[in-house]
Amino acid sequence: MRLSAADPLDGLADIDAANVVRCARTLLRRPLLRLGGPDGELLPLVYRHRVVLGELFTALLGYRLVVERKFARLYKAGPGEDSTRGVQELSPRGYAYVALTMAALTGTGRQVLLSRLVSDVRAAAIEAGMQVVDTIADRRALTAALRHLVSLGVLTETEGTVGSASSDAPAEALITIETDLLGQLLAGPVGDAQDAGHLVTLAARTAPRRVDFQVRRKIVETPVVLYADLAEDEREWLLRNQRRESYLLERCFGLYTETRLEGILAADPEEYLSDVMFPGTSTVARIGLLALPDLLSQDPPADDTEESQVDSAGRRPVTADRVREVCERLVADYPAAWSRQAAEDLDGIVTEVLALFVHMGLAVADGERWWLSPAAARWWPEPDGDPEREIAEPAPEPEVPGWSLFDEEGGA
Repeated sequence: MRLSAADPLDGLADIDAANVVRCARTLLRRPLLRLGGPDGELLPLVYRHRVVLGELFTALLGYRLVVERKFARLYKAGPGEDSTRGVQELSPRGYAYVALTMAALTGTGRQVLLSRLVSDVRAAAIEAGMQVVDTIADRRALTAALRHLVSLGVLTETEGTVGSASSDAPAEALITIETDLLGQLLAGPVGDAQDAGHLVTLAARTAPRRVDFQVRRKIVETPVVLYADLAEDEREWLLRNQRRESYLLERCFGLYTETRLEGILAADPEEYLSDVMFPGTSTVARIGLLALPDLLSQDPPADDTEESQVDSAGRRPVTADRVREVCERLVADYPAAWSRQAAEDLDGIVTEVLALFVHMGLAVADGERWWLSPAAARWWPEPDGDPEREIAEPAPEPEVPGWSLFDEEGGA
């Protein structure tokens, strides 16, 4: 059965179409799906609909899907220079150790001792020209890499734990290697890459280049897509096909699109595909939300030109000092609403608020300024009332003594 470009699910029964959409959403969230892992119970359903799912991802996004009985692997495009799509627990050195560990595991058998694996990884690092020093920071980066591979199911802690690698005297552990999953991890064309930077570029590239693939990938994988950030041919294609694309994204992936003057936003009503919630319940998310009106409506400085206030995408500039000023006022206005950290580490809150804006696609860092996206106005909060500041209550008036039990009726 070939899928129609106008409606990839055309011809399927309603129950089958709903199951295909459920599986497609799961694979977008978890490109490496395995038995025993998160959402692994859906793997039999993915296997059942593997042909339709493979054609759907190929026709709409240009992604390749491999489905076996024990795992499913969706090969997405790499994030390119987008630093917001990484694993938060991994530092740059941690990512290097992930690559080195995979290289070391290639020549290893089914099982390996933790001490042997650590030794092989450090040997591979030295061979690659990395400086290896036995410090707590280096051990933590290696441990984070091993834990990430455990979370993916590539490594299994048969006896002991990889967490001991971060200690001065690590305890021994027996690690089992899932060779089938190990062979499915790498998605980029390693053999064609001249260096690490070139590999990042190649992994993010569509071959052959198709405008519809490029635009759909951006809408599905990123919170906000502004027309000004698209290439000219991509922008023209999206403007011509907005209505059809909105239908396809809702039909195949359960995403609802909002089209605005500056761009398009894809939202997941079930919040399953969202790795970061905004608005959220944390102190950082709530302060960031309440800060948006002041940040978006601030008057331009007198010494700046009009052109510097809004860029081609409709973004407005803001400085860290301005964000700190707004956050400081919010903390003072609502003292009981925040965690103790907000009052004790305001600079840290400012840093986290700006990082949240960048991660959500609501801001772009530019040196000492951040450019706020016009899409941020979508979450403009409307407070129920003015902040209630703490007001000292008046001291109670002294109570006038009443009739005493020792008083005689009619007076003394």
